[in-house]
Amino acid sequence: MYIKRVEGPRAVTLEDGTILTLADLPPKNTRRWVASRKAIVIRAVETGLLTREAALERYDLSEEEFDLWQKAVTRHGMNALKVTALQKYRQL
Repeated sequence: MYIKRVEGPRAVTLEDGTILTLADLPPKNTRRWVASRKAIVIRAVETGLLTREAALERYDLSEEEFDLWQKAVTRHGMNALKVTALQKYRQL
């Protein structure tokens, strides 16, 4: 059996005890970004599973878009990533 060599850890343990692995991340060709997918990518970067640069390249995201996601989570939590809540949280 062949295991592909990757930079960094293959899995990280989150604060709540769950394990986040590279297999849990959204597919590389993701075009429809729902809140749960955004949250997983943000969490992967924050825990060191992915570097910021690797996430931007892997998902073809701009720095601005990623920063908006990260600021929303920092200020208002994961609910701020939902499109339906966008106007509510941007005004604050």
